[in-house]
Amino acid sequence: MSANTIFVTGTDTDCGKTQVSLGLIRALVADGARVAAFKPVAAGCELGPAGLQNADALALQEASNLNLDYAQVNPVALEPPIAPHIAAAERGLEIRIAELRAAHERLSAAADWVVVEGAGGVLVPLGAHCDMLDLAVNWPSVLVVGMRLGCLNHALLSAHILRERGRLFGWVAVCLPPVQDRLQENISALRQRLPVPCLGVVGVGEIPWVQADVRQLKRAWSAV
Repeated sequence: MSANTIFVTGTDTDCGKTQVSLGLIRALVADGARVAAFKPVAAGCELGPAGLQNADALALQEASNLNLDYAQVNPVALEPPIAPHIAAAERGLEIRIAELRAAHERLSAAADWVVVEGAGGVLVPLGAHCDMLDLAVNWPSVLVVGMRLGCLNHALLSAHILRERGRLFGWVAVCLPPVQDRLQENISALRQRLPVPCLGVVGVGEIPWVQADVRQLKRAWSAV
């Protein structure tokens, strides 16, 4: 039986996706589930004795309660911290959606839940004719909104495309440093305008849901 999957995407890069993904993994583990972490594509990897590895993917691997090799968590590891399709092209590599889906299915066979963290924003290109949402189209998605100037437009556009091409079930506000002017007013504006529930507001440096009851999350997930 295939696992349930949550796709964590965001309004931009460095908006808090890893922070939210770690919270989801830890909450589901605390709820008694077998949870696999999956970061299909990571740009900004460092070369070490074990090869190219990404700090965010390593954190996700550690949070999982399955014994996963790094390559299972992060099949495509790219060194420069640039758009994945550019980094892949510079290596002469083609990112293949079918191969990433197959990697997800292998994880899914051993888990109750798979938490997938995207790269960059919703529509970051993975190749000349594909983007991140082509990979995640069938996975229920949670949108991470980095609360900073411009986030209203970014969040509303991201939610629109996720509803049009994917399966959006909730969003999370991550309060980035420095604290945004009129933070609460911006959060209220998003609560009024986004068509799915806010699953949490995360303070600077906080990991959400570590001790939380995950029933709200599961209800929102099952509704899409």
